[in-house]
Amino acid sequence: MMAIACSLCDPRDATFIANTWPGQGLLGRWAQRLTELRIDVDLSGRDIQREFEALYDRIRTNHRTRDAMQPLPLHLHGLVFRLREADGEYFVYAIDPQRNRIVAYTVFNRLVEVDRRTDRHLRAPHTKVVDGYRRVGIASAIYRWWLDSGRSLMTGARQSAGAHGLWMALARDYELAAARIDTHKRVQQLPLPPPPGFFNALDTRLVLVGRDCRLADFMQHAAWDG
Repeated sequence: MMAIACSLCDPRDATFIANTWPGQGLLGRWAQRLTELRIDVDLSGRDIQREFEALYDRIRTNHRTRDAMQPLPLHLHGLVFRLREADGEYFVYAIDPQRNRIVAYTVFNRLVEVDRRTDRHLRAPHTKVVDGYRRVGIASAIYRWWLDSGRSLMTGARQSAGAHGLWMALARDYELAAARIDTHKRVQQLPLPPPPGFFNALDTRLVLVGRDCRLADFMQHAAWDG
């Protein structure tokens, strides 16, 4: 799937992001400027449903994959959550046992843009949810589980407006940092709030810091010069 960079098309998205931003003053005004966010293509609900049906069939027929899935202690609307790890990436499936189908899927991807030291601490989450199960807190519950487990998150090169709104909501409870990935794959911390144009470059990202984690473990200080 090819991602497209564009501005937020719906002004309601910008209002939601501003309302969920923790605090006022400079940070609050920064939230008002987030219409510069790089936006990804959004798959239709029908495409996601077909993808999940094929995924569920593969899981049911592949005993190795099925046996590798571990239960997660998440309780939300009667859903069952399962975790699978492969090659340093983590896959979380939300399953509706009443309908016997996957309704949401999150992958915590490794970031090829960062060095080995940083790779030990950061993953980039990507979530898909089928129609009828959106806006009920599935992605939020999964991300909170990850962060509460003492692991941190970094945005990918692009986010959807909904994903960015979720990050702003989570920033009420977890430390948020702005970052840039330099040419040596090191992550440099930038001051908050960042200047206009921050989201124009693909090497600028946001980080949510997990419980009991330290930015110094994987991030260096740097002055913004762009």
